[in-house]
Amino acid sequence: MNLSFALFVVVGFVAVVLLIEGLYVYWSDTKSPEVRRVEQRLRAISAGGHTDRDDFKLLKQRMLSDSPAMQKLLLRLPRVQQLDRLMQQAGDSNTVSHLLAVSAILGLGGFLVSLVMRWPWYTSLGVALVLALLPLFLLVRRRNKRLHQIEAQLPDAMDLISRALRAGHAFPSALAMVGSEAPDPIASEFRITSDEIGFGVSVDNALNNMATRIPSPDMGYFVMAVIIQRETGGNLGELLGKLAELVRDRFKLFAKVRVLAAEGKLSAYILTGLPFCVAALINIMNPEYLSVLFTDPAGLNVVYGALVMMAVGIFVMWRIIDIKV
Repeated sequence: MNLSFALFVVVGFVAVVLLIEGLYVYWSDTKSPEVRRVEQRLRAISAGGHTDRDDFKLLKQRMLSDSPAMQKLLLRLPRVQQLDRLMQQAGDSNTVSHLLAVSAILGLGGFLVSLVMRWPWYTSLGVALVLALLPLFLLVRRRNKRLHQIEAQLPDAMDLISRALRAGHAFPSALAMVGSEAPDPIASEFRITSDEIGFGVSVDNALNNMATRIPSPDMGYFVMAVIIQRETGGNLGELLGKLAELVRDRFKLFAKVRVLAAEGKLSAYILTGLPFCVAALINIMNPEYLSVLFTDPAGLNVVYGALVMMAVGIFVMWRIIDIKV
């Protein structure tokens, strides 16, 4: 075998090995599950918003986009921080730019399909608007479901902290125990708070950040009780035990109220959707029957009056079934 050819083979083999090793190191440093988990925790930590001047340097700003140019553009939009916090409360690990991109793609796709179907321009705009807002509606639904789960798990978490304090553990250690032993999604929130304290953020600010991420009255009671106890002193374990019992009874009462109000909600849904369903069926079976409502001025006045009365009825029924506990 020629010496130069053998040397070429050896050098080529070493180059391929180094290339594979470099690609693996790049992937492990930027795209591995551990790195993504750390980035997600850091982004969640920086979403609270309660930091002192000394704490601010410990936390990086929560990124709205992976692109620096898009980050600067999004920061100029109004209420973009509220949208980012909504995604955080829903447990969504994506960025705001990803959500806006999905909404834009759905809206544009719906508009193009409507044009291909030769629908009227106002119908095309309506379809595009509905599809563009669909990710936001799903996000709000996920957020409400997640907050409801956290509220249901909070009494057990407070009981766990109370037992840990009575056993002699420090309060930060008790928070870490909830993050490691409690079920998700409340465990992830307590892990974020425990990480904040571990990074050097004060306990009060870390708890306030958790209350900001979880806009629940029960979580506010928990944070307020801990902060007041740290300033005035007292038996925090006993206090949290009684607070857990109070929150659990409140949650049971709220569940009973929801059951009692279910009949009113069902009636509201039926009475609201029935006229539109009946009108759609009549229009399909006999289109000329309802045409007078949209062509005659008197018919238009009847339609407008019916819509106004329906709006008033919906508002009244909503206020009746919206029972505060």
